Amino acid sequence: MSPDELIRSGYQARREGRLAEARDIFSQAVELCRGNIDQQLLASSLVGLGQIERDLKNAQAALQCYREAIEICRRDARPLRLAHTIRHLADILRGEGDFASARPLYEEALSIYRSDPETPPLDLANAIRGFAFLRGITGEKEEAKVLWQEARALYESLNVQSGVQESEAEINLLTKS
Repeated sequence: MSPDELIRSGYQARREGRLAEARDIFSQAVELCRGNIDQQLLASSLVGLGQIERDLKNAQAALQCYREAIEICRRDARPLRLAHTIRHLADILRGEGDFASARPLYEEALSIYRSDPETPPLDLANAIRGFAFLRGITGEKEEAKVLWQEARALYESLNVQSGVQESEAEINLLTKS
């Protein structure tokens, strides 16, 4: 199988809940892509493997995959792909309680997203959501509330009701505390 086929198969296995199989497929894709001229395929394989490792609660393995993918993306001229990968790394770090490392990554991802008119609104909303969580956790309640309001507006414009409801619930929590 080609790397592209492996990546597609890996995501299919993930969608079907076959996480161990997906991990094996993405691992094969990573190995096949090492030394390949198309480093973006390697980055895509690493991101897929990182997602699976995260799904399997292997945070350290996921962090390693995302960090390597980010280094590849930094050499490429695709800023939105870089922002997306950085945001996922920030989400993992936040989940692990490493707020100091996550903060500059959220800031970088948001800076890239906000400066690119091609940014999909859902990607921006999801990055704002993660940063809002971080700011709320670290006691920056007013800043978190502003971010949640922005995320809510974006989710509402996209008719993502789960995002609207989560944003409203977080705003209410921050207002009461």
